[in-house]
Amino acid sequence: MPKMKSHSGAAKRFKKTPSGSVKRGQSHRSHILTKKSTKRKRHLRDDVVISPADKAAINRMLPY
Repeated sequence: MPKMKSHSGAAKRFKKTPSGSVKRGQSHRSHILTKKSTKRKRHLRDDVVISPADKAAINRMLPY
């Protein structure tokens, strides 16, 4: 049986950590930044762990 392919859109958006959880970047950080406070933009820089409700779907899209 051939190898499964990763979902290329998901592969660009999510990264697996060594412990097996999945990180994602925050939204609202790409444009219209002048009206957002410095504090708000700074907090949006950090990656966050995905919700447990989304874990199964993302693990299916990223088999490796």
